[in-house]
Amino acid sequence: MNMLFIGPFFYVFPLVLVMLYIALNYFVQGRKYVCVVVLGDIGRSPRMQYHSLSLAKEQYNVDLIGYGGSKCHRDVTYNPKIHIRQIAEPPVFVNYMPRLLAYILKVIWQTVTLGMTLLLIPKCGYVLIQNPPCIPTIAIAWFSCLLRGSKLIIDWHNYGYTILGLTLGQQNKLVRFSKWYEGFFGKFSSANICVTKAMKEDLKSNWNINAVTMYDRPPEIFKEADIQQKHKLFLELSKEYPVFLQSNEVQSTTFTVKTGDNEVKLKTDRPLLLVSSTSWTEDEDFGILLTALEGYEEKSSTDNSFPDILCVITGSADLGVCLHKSSSGLDLPMKVVDMFGCGLPVCAIHYNCLSELVQDKTNGCIFRDSNELTSLLQVCTYQDFQDTLLDL
Repeated sequence: MNMLFIGPFFYVFPLVLVMLYIALNYFVQGRKYVCVVVLGDIGRSPRMQYHSLSLAKEQYNVDLIGYGGSKCHRDVTYNPKIHIRQIAEPPVFVNYMPRLLAYILKVIWQTVTLGMTLLLIPKCGYVLIQNPPCIPTIAIAWFSCLLRGSKLIIDWHNYGYTILGLTLGQQNKLVRFSKWYEGFFGKFSSANICVTKAMKEDLKSNWNINAVTMYDRPPEIFKEADIQQKHKLFLELSKEYPVFLQSNEVQSTTFTVKTGDNEVKLKTDRPLLLVSSTSWTEDEDFGILLTALEGYEEKSSTDNSFPDILCVITGSADLGVCLHKSSSGLDLPMKVVDMFGCGLPVCAIHYNCLSELVQDKTNGCIFRDSNELTSLLQVCTYQDFQDTLLDL
């Protein structure tokens, strides 16, 4: 008799716990908390860090969930209203599996780790997720919101299926499934934001998803560096990269020099410092930049009026080059926003909706191939660089 009683108890008890969990979440009002989800390196997700800072400024408490690795900005790390919750990345051995098996194991791992985190943290009123990646983020976030009575908000940076299609091809079965998945689960969101008007229209026409366009803006932390800050930066960089140190003089760099009266000046014979940030995805073709630099070097070998160029893949510079083309053709490069915030003139490669951010010859220059970029580099020097670009 006892065994007959205990058996059903073990079947019913977990179900009762689940029902109590769901009921408790619906009866308990969500705190003034927003859970911001980045299924990637948080430090390499500036837009979501900026969202977190903006929400904290509006007196929301923020649970920022994602992978560790790169450092977050100090304003995020030390903000008392932002709590960073790191989730474990997939085991290293997954990278050595066959591609399809590795993908499946990675999704299973992410489903469990993200799902448990979203279900076990204190209830929040809203869950804001970054898309892409879409699998498994959208479904897991939606399901946790369903169980907890929270509202799901999707920030559409781009489409996951178009990025996947760069390596697998747009007709691949996994890519087609990803497209269906993205559109199907995207409809369950309570609100949507996106980065361009073109994406807003595309979401509506293809999946009947209503979104609000929110353009990226440079945060207050971005500003043009003064000459003292530049000199200090170049001295620090020279400790690790000798190319920034032109001589053995303690107070001299390749670009700046401190005079006897402690005044810092830019050298008249300094090279042009070109910067190109990377978003770590495959929708950027750095071959264009390398080919343009080769063309510049070939032409400058016969014309000494062209300055040397020091190219850095990140940092502070005279000219910013953006090679982001967008896998969907519907998002905008955040690196350009940051460059504008630093007062840096920008040359960006053309694609469909880029004009929503960069207007050619108005606030930057647009090029279509390496030859056009070479031409831009030839006619520009570091004197009055912004004016030179816009006068073309």
